[in-house]
Amino acid sequence: MREKHNMNEEQAKIVALRALAYLVGDEDALQRFMDLSGIDSTELRAGADDPAMLGGVLDYFLGNETELLEMCTATDMAGEEPGRARHSLAGNKYDEWS
Repeated sequence: MREKHNMNEEQAKIVALRALAYLVGDEDALQRFMDLSGIDSTELRAGADDPAMLGGVLDYFLGNETELLEMCTATDMAGEEPGRARHSLAGNKYDEWS
């Protein structure tokens, strides 16, 4: 089953960018993200290609199942993709979280 985790960094960034696009389209979620992360919209735009920032976006969704499922549904993304992408952006350093 370990091969299911294989996602290269480019694929992971695409998943994370789709999550980011969804996030900026949802004012309430975006505000919660900025409140929790302590970053503002300028920093978010500047970090849009930074694996750490993109990982933070994925962490936001992975930490809230309801928002994760809403984002996945809205972006037509399989529910396991954000976790796989996060795993890849972390340099595949972590075993499965759930």
